[in-house]
Amino acid sequence: MAWARSLAGWLGIWLLVSALGMIPPPENVKMNSVNFKSVLQWEPPAFPKENLTFTAQYLSYWGFQDVCKNTTITECDFSILSKYGDHTLRVRAEFADEHSDWVNITFCPVEDTIIGPPRMHIEMLADSLHMRFLAPEVENEPETWTMKNFYDSWAYKVQYWKNGTDEKFEVTTQYDFEVLRDLEPQTTYCIQVQGFLPVQNKAGKWSEPVCKQTATDETTPSWMVALILIASVFVVFLFLLGCFALLWFIYKKTKHTFPSGNSLPQHLKEFLGHPHHSPLLFFSFPLSDENEVFDKLSVITEDCEGSKQNPRVSWTLEVPSKPGPQEDDSKDEALSVGHSDPLLLTSDSEV
Repeated sequence: MAWARSLAGWLGIWLLVSALGMIPPPENVKMNSVNFKSVLQWEPPAFPKENLTFTAQYLSYWGFQDVCKNTTITECDFSILSKYGDHTLRVRAEFADEHSDWVNITFCPVEDTIIGPPRMHIEMLADSLHMRFLAPEVENEPETWTMKNFYDSWAYKVQYWKNGTDEKFEVTTQYDFEVLRDLEPQTTYCIQVQGFLPVQNKAGKWSEPVCKQTATDETTPSWMVALILIASVFVVFLFLLGCFALLWFIYKKTKHTFPSGNSLPQHLKEFLGHPHHSPLLFFSFPLSDENEVFDKLSVITEDCEGSKQNPRVSWTLEVPSKPGPQEDDSKDEALSVGHSDPLLLTSDSEV
């Protein structure tokens, strides 16, 4: 009986199309949009003839624009539309020179698109789970842009539970990371996450559950921590004591090498004590007197035994023409020596 009613329906539609020349419009027209990947979908109408085609359009400032024209498939991609604002879309069926009525729908991507499941990276520790979230990517947008960039408010809802149990725990965070603490070591936990818009109270799709086992409890006992602390303090004390002993030894050695009783020589004290000495005296060189004139002085001595072999031996001395005080003293000493010994002082002209 069911097949008889179906056959009767098809026969009625064929008679209606033949009589009125009308093509029925597409059925179940809807927008399937996930992460702004927006695809208009529909079902073909009940029509006795094959090779139906479809045309889908959207309304712009310049009127309706074709996106899919004379296509045989039952969907059309409208992802090119702006993410904001309402858009009017329509689709119709066509056969030869005839076509059906338009079927219109209104679509706002930022409000109507479905938020896909975020990605998640998990690091397992002994008593905690460290999670990092990545918002769903958006097609035909820069790589750095995700669904999070199109909304003023964005958060992540996290559900976790022990594997094999029905009790679930839920936390919400506005950051791209979350830490689940106070977990049991060596226990398997399952986690899933979804994007959530607090202002619109809109939730996205849950990710597939990921089950991970926590690590072994490697907590250091308190007595071992205290022992390590005491040993560290003792090592630091020994190091400081060694530094003090080394400095004391250097001080004693220096004091023994340079006793406090030692002082500068008297002539050096007098030299440094004169106020007329310039500080640059130590860095200057003595200046020579270019006008200084020397006379040649010959000294002849006679020796009793050596007079026969070498009756006269002479030394030539150069004496400044203007002797200073010290040179006068040396000349007086030479003259006194000349009185005690038989010396003959002559100039070169006399010799």
